[in-house]
Amino acid sequence: MTNYIALLHAVNVGGTGKLPMTELKALCDGLGFGGARTYIASGNVVFTADGPAAEVKAALEQALEAHMGKPVGVQVRTADEMQAVLDANPFPGREGSRTLTLFLDSPPPADTAATASGQGTEEIILGIREIYLYYPDGMGRTKLKLPIVKAGTARNINTVAKLAAMAAEP
Repeated sequence: MTNYIALLHAVNVGGTGKLPMTELKALCDGLGFGGARTYIASGNVVFTADGPAAEVKAALEQALEAHMGKPVGVQVRTADEMQAVLDANPFPGREGSRTLTLFLDSPPPADTAATASGQGTEEIILGIREIYLYYPDGMGRTKLKLPIVKAGTARNINTVAKLAAMAAEP
């Protein structure tokens, strides 16, 4: 059994994709995932499962689409991968609520920063299958737009740390 973290895209954010976390947990239980636990209402779930991440992702996306009536994007990481994302944070010591990680299925395009529009004081650093963003003036004021953002889902580094800790628990 592998410890996994699933991050759902556009769930319970801005009034879209309403999904109570009790229903997400029940979906995971129904798929045979073990010990499913959710964290905050934005679509984060930690569980154990057999099989590779791609199979876990496909099963969860299929169950979510059947339940929600529309596709729901999911990013899946193992406990070790989530810890590695946290350890690779290029903005240590900066305010966690202003440090965002955009999770992707594949490596970010090398031209991510070049294709961004509206960039002010924000910093963009590419990771393995993530993009790290730092918003010194806060996310509420930013004009930054990244075309790749629709391909993934973002969490602040505080949430990444909590999910890594949850996934490391037996």
